[in-house]
This record gives sequence, structure tokens and C-alpha cells, in this order.
Amino acid sequence: MALAGWMEVGRMEELARLDTPVHRLDARAKLLTTLAFLVVVMSFPRHVVSGLVPFACYPLVLISLGRIPVRQIGRKILVAAPFAVVIGLFNPLFDRQPVMTLGTLVITGGWLSCFSILLRFVLTVGAALALVACTGMYRLGSGLVQLGVPRVFVMQLLFLHRYLFVVAEEGGKMVRAVAARSGGTRTVNRCVYGSLVGHLLLRSLDRAERVYRAMVARGFDGQMPQMQRPVWRATDLAFVAGWTAFFVLARAWNLAAELGRAFSGGGP
Repeated sequence: MALAGWMEVGRMEELARLDTPVHRLDARAKLLTTLAFLVVVMSFPRHVVSGLVPFACYPLVLISLGRIPVRQIGRKILVAAPFAVVIGLFNPLFDRQPVMTLGTLVITGGWLSCFSILLRFVLTVGAALALVACTGMYRLGSGLVQLGVPRVFVMQLLFLHRYLFVVAEEGGKMVRAVAARSGGTRTVNRCVYGSLVGHLLLRSLDRAERVYRAMVARGFDGQMPQMQRPVWRATDLAFVAGWTAFFVLARAWNLAAELGRAFSGGGP
């Protein structure tokens, strides 16, 4: 199941080939806007929950305008969700100070920080996945280089993205081989898993050597081939400026609380 989840990430490149207004934006514009989004979302205090809600607009707009299936994004978020859940669930154990009440229900600071962690996780991972789905890793790598990120780092990132699925495929073949030779038993001795990991490492090293020789034979010199340099247009500037202004506004004021008071008829 985990291997299948990793393999599904490769399908994001298929979504990056669509032709939508979001896809046609400069990769640098989307990178800068997403970076601003991540910085602002992570800058909130640990007990804030409602103030983070308006920031869901950014990934949702990318997903909607980019015609990205919400189900695919949701499945990929669920792959990494256990890590955030484990981190968040420790907070109620250590922070038991009551901070608010809902009727007879007393909510502690630990539960608020837990909800805040989970919401930040969904927002940041959703925005990152939407960025990849409407841009593609190669265009993102090219945009990072143009923004001044060291070329060596970008090359390593692109290699990791490309060959992670090759390693996952090798691991899947080995798991299927073990299942075919296990005589129908569902449990496998733990010692077998140690041997599998060792064999997977050896097969990965052998595959990496063959891939490198093939790349050198095709003219690879350690540099990422340059695509046609994109032109920064007015729409790219408007995209960055508009979303950045929204992030600053949502950070300065709790828009969710303000809208709640407006619809309920409450005062300022």
C-alpha cells in the first residue's frame, strides 16, 4: 500500500502537462507565492486555528483553476498524515491548561495546538502538491535555478524525484517475489526483511551505475539542460502581488472571525 502511494506521486507529472491559466504562469511566480504562503502560515502562534482557515483559499484556487482532481491531492496528503497526527496528539498530554469553553466542553491549549498542527499540515502539503501538479518538477527545478538556488541542489532534487519511483518499483518486485514464495502465509520472518533491504540497496546501486553510464553516453555533463527562458509577464506579477497582499491581510486580521461577526450581526 505504501509503495502504491509513492508510485501515485509520479502521476502528478501528467497533471502538469495540462493547459490552464495556472499552468501557464511562470514557475518563479508560483514558487515565490507558495514560499510566502508557507512562511505566513507557519508564523501563526501555536494556539491559532480560525485564523488559518482563510489560507485554504490559495491551494483550493490552484486546484480548481488547474483542474487538479481533489481526490488525488487528498490521497497524497493521507500518505504523510500519520506523521502529523503522531506529532499533534502529544500536545494534549503536555498542555492541559484550559483556554476556552464551548458550552460545557472545556478545550485545553493542547487540543488547540493539535488542531493547529493538523490544519497547517493540510494547508502546506496541499499547497506544495498543487504547486507540483500545476507546474511539474522540471519546470520547478528550472525556476529554482533562475531564482539563484545552487544548481547542484536542484539536480539532486530532480534525481531524487525521478529515481525514487525506480527504487519503489524494485522494492515492489521484491515484495511480490517474497509473497509468491511464501506458500500462502501472510506473515514473513523479520530476518527476511533485513535481507530484502540489503538486496534492495545493492540493486539500487547497480541500477544507479547503469543509469549514470547511460546518461554520460547521451552527453550528460552534470548540468541541467536549459529550457527556453520564460518571460516574466504582467499576469505573473499580479499573481504574486495579489496573493501576497491577501496573505499579509489574513495574517494581520483574523478574517474568519471578522466574517463570523459580520454574518452574526455582532459588533467589532
